[in-house]
Amino acid sequence: MKPIIPSIFLATSLLAMTPVHAEELQAVVKIPRLTMEAAGKIAHAAMDACRKEGIQIGVTVVDRSGDAMVFLRDTLAPKITIEISRQKAFTAVNFNAPLSSMENRFTKPFAVGKVDGLVFSAGGVPIEAAGNIVGAVGVSGAATGDQDEACAKAGIKSIQFDLESASI
Repeated sequence: MKPIIPSIFLATSLLAMTPVHAEELQAVVKIPRLTMEAAGKIAHAAMDACRKEGIQIGVTVVDRSGDAMVFLRDTLAPKITIEISRQKAFTAVNFNAPLSSMENRFTKPFAVGKVDGLVFSAGGVPIEAAGNIVGAVGVSGAATGDQDEACAKAGIKSIQFDLESASI
């Protein structure tokens, strides 16, 4: 039987001799962030889009970590729209996908979709700037998830030029 110690020593020695490139040595990573002003514009534009359709909603914009930046609830929107819109935005940013594309993805009893705080119904959309995820918007209160998502997308569209031209 061969001793294990020399094998471990050889493996770690080979790893130590592997060349390291300068870009791998960075101690700090630049992370693009959504500004409070941009988050506010998105939330107001989403609410305005739903109002034009006669729909009262709650809308939440979260940062790239899933923490709420802005929340608005229209006058007649039910209180439950507060939490649902936050969970939609949180889920969209963490999966980096519109929730409408994920509605039937987690259907088994113990799937990841059963984790508290995740909602897989349309109305949550990630926000990207110059190819980087910077947040998400979640909308709740419309009769259908498609209506919620249309309002969320309208919110993002209101600052789309700024997002696309961001220098990150």
